[in-house]
Amino acid sequence: MLLLLVLVGFLYAFSAKRNSVRKVAQPDIKFVGDDNLFVTHETVSKLLIQNQASVANTPKDIIDLNALESALNSNPLIKQTQVFMAVDGLITAQIEQKKPIARVSTNASYYIDEKGSYMPLSTNYTARVPLVTGHVEKNALVNVHAIAAKIQSDAFLKMHVVEIRQNVDKTIDLKLRSHDFKIHLGTLEAMDKKINNLKAFYKKAMKDDVLDDYQLVNLKFDKQVICTKI
Repeated sequence: MLLLLVLVGFLYAFSAKRNSVRKVAQPDIKFVGDDNLFVTHETVSKLLIQNQASVANTPKDIIDLNALESALNSNPLIKQTQVFMAVDGLITAQIEQKKPIARVSTNASYYIDEKGSYMPLSTNYTARVPLVTGHVEKNALVNVHAIAAKIQSDAFLKMHVVEIRQNVDKTIDLKLRSHDFKIHLGTLEAMDKKINNLKAFYKKAMKDDVLDDYQLVNLKFDKQVICTKI
């Protein structure tokens, strides 16, 4: 009985030792969600290699998975990462990218992501999102993010709005895809009411075939729409 226990212990220790020095295979990189890749497989592989020598063919017991996750999460295009290793030594990196909802185009160009944070442009893919112009500062994106998020979640706005302009006084103007008139939203106070007023105006003006007769649609006051004709 004692001999059997010693033998089992020896085999366990041998197996554990053998498993710890087993070489890691080439990492399996998986992107979660959107198919539009702002970050490529090549970029992820380079980050893994730079932060763990070469991950492939490295003994399992010296791979630091937390360090690999931190390295990948440091990329400003990546929202979050999970890195795990299977018993056979295969490392899998699951990547979730940030999702842009607007693109700032002033003296600097960058995206605003769904959380209202800065997101750099990518050389691999260009998102079709509304442009943001006017007076915009990278560390003060609250207003712009609020209206961009509203556009992203509203089918009518998402279809029609192509530009968000923030004025010096932080008021917001909108530009539509198919019409030249400017929409002055004003402040974001009572935003939902103002958007409903815009939809009602648009529906009535389209029915009357007069949408192109206007140069300004002023939604500044939440109880009325003031229109200026050309």
